[in-house]
Amino acid sequence: DYAGIRTGGRVLAVNSQTRTLTLDREITLPSSGTTLISLVDGQGNPVSVEVQSVTDGVKVKVSRVPDGVAEYSVWGLKLPTLRQRLFRCVSIRENDDGTYAITAVQHVPEKEAIVDNGAHFDGDQSGTVNGVTPPAVQHLTAEVTADSGEYQVLARWDTPKVVKGVSFLLRLTVAADDGSERLVSTARTTETTYRFTQLAPGNYRLTVRAVNAWGQQGDPASVSFRIAAPAAPSRIELTPGYFQITATPHLAVYDPTVQFEFWFSEKRIADIRQVETTARYLGTALYWIAASINIKPGHDYYFYIRSVNTVGKSAFVEAVGQPSDDASGYLDFFKGEIGKTHLAQELWTQIDNGQLAPDLAEIRTSITDVSNEITQTVNKKLEDQSAAIQQIQKVQVDTNNNLNSMWAVKLQQMQDGRLYIAGIGAGIENTPDGMQSQVLLAADRIAMINPANGNTKPMFVGQGDQIFMNDVFLKRLTAPTITSGGNPPAFSLTPDGKLTAKNADISGSVNANAGTLNNVTVNENCTIKGMLEATQVRGDFVKAVSKSFPKQAGTWGNTETPNGTVTVTISDDHNFDRQIIIPPIIFNGIAYSDPGSGNNPGGTRYTGYGFEVRKNGVLIASRETKGAIPGSYSA
Repeated sequence: DYAGIRTGGRVLAVNSQTRTLTLDREITLPSSGTTLISLVDGQGNPVSVEVQSVTDGVKVKVSRVPDGVAEYSVWGLKLPTLRQRLFRCVSIRENDDGTYAITAVQHVPEKEAIVDNGAHFDGDQSGTVNGVTPPAVQHLTAEVTADSGEYQVLARWDTPKVVKGVSFLLRLTVAADDGSERLVSTARTTETTYRFTQLAPGNYRLTVRAVNAWGQQGDPASVSFRIAAPAAPSRIELTPGYFQITATPHLAVYDPTVQFEFWFSEKRIADIRQVETTARYLGTALYWIAASINIKPGHDYYFYIRSVNTVGKSAFVEAVGQPSDDASGYLDFFKGEIGKTHLAQELWTQIDNGQLAPDLAEIRTSITDVSNEITQTVNKKLEDQSAAIQQIQKVQVDTNNNLNSMWAVKLQQMQDGRLYIAGIGAGIENTPDGMQSQVLLAADRIAMINPANGNTKPMFVGQGDQIFMNDVFLKRLTAPTITSGGNPPAFSLTPDGKLTAKNADISGSVNANAGTLNNVTVNENCTIKGMLEATQVRGDFVKAVSKSFPKQAGTWGNTETPNGTVTVTISDDHNFDRQIIIPPIIFNGIAYSDPGSGNNPGGTRYTGYGFEVRKNGVLIASRETKGAIPGSYSA
């Protein structure tokens, strides 16, 4: 089935280093076989190279990139599944709407062998004695159109061969809310086209099958289509260029009936509902190249794009981008643009001294006759266009008896009622502030080219309030904003002091009042003079010690009692004070019953305990308890 297949388009970008081509539409490689892509090289010749892989549908890696393949050149696919088909035209009919209906019969090569060589041809033996089973319908398509607020669908199809007396059954269903299908209409026709009218929005499915005169039916063919406003673009790819940005919208699910409206603004539109009244409409297409000398590097530009079809329009999707900021690339770009102009060609042409000699003699004679001013003017007029070149050499005395000298060349041209001016002038004037010399240039574009060794690439270009330079060495630079190349830039410094750097290596000192650090390693000592607040801490910040007092076998009542000293050593190994906390320690004596013996009458006996705490041998606490009454200590 060749319907809707994408086998050609234009190349949006060429990367010779990675052998990658960016195409203007998505392609799909077959599961087997070798796919070739045909390109146009620098000599204008077609060259076929092998396609090795496809990424994101549009980024194609090839075996090699032919020399001279340029952006926006054409490409074509050679798929192993594509075969050339031949047809014999039977009739051509002109329709009322200016289109033509062509009836053709597919060419079967073995027919010639039957006639010329007497070859045996069995043909299609399917069917019964009553007839041949009709073939399946091929290339079924459904095209939605709108007419006076109603929607129509024109169905088209064909068959691989002609069968006498065949007609076609059509069945149109629409998806219901519960997921089931509801029958909308059925029809029968002998033509290979049929139009359904007065259809409501919804998701439809059309099934067509061939039927012969005996009622035998061929295999059905189905196609699904939708009568609804399209979905909004799922993503918008912006490709920067020189004074241009290419916007390529993408749908989550490809729909060949959808195109895109492109709107453009130099400022962001906060309320998306104001796009149609605020932004500039560019047009409707599959992609759009916004190109203008006013699209300047380093500035954000906004695209507002929505999907459109015959039914309606989707919501707007915003995309922001910048043109290329490759300064070297811009100089190459200007090299080509300047080289196209007549002025550049005239400057690069060597002077013919033989032709110049009479002119010099004439000018010198003019200087002798007029000692203080020479004016030469060349005029040309062609229909509504006019051009003039004037060269002025003047020495004059003003009202204050000051002497002023001036030389200038002025060019002006009138086109469509608009005046265009270019000129260069040099002068010396005696002003109230003293003598002043100046050289002035007036032009849309100012460039400086070093013609050494046949060079035509400018070293700098001034255009549109911007200057492009190749290599610059400055002793001192003062600028409110500094931005590096790249999109987004890797380095930027704004007037409010905000510094953004993707990869900074700072070897000196850093002073900051506030900020955030992620995944930072402090290699050497760090001093924190204020409060440190941490959610999690790992390291030697808290030390806990647990020890038990020695036990002594019971003398009274056969009970073991604590008796001895516990020593805890704390190393002063940090330059901050440690706080020592002793949790509560409970201690008490015992009471026991003494049965008595001899002169000992017996009775209840009590033991007492003493508890002392010493720091570096100095007593800092002492407690005593008697009997079962507990004592405690903490610090």
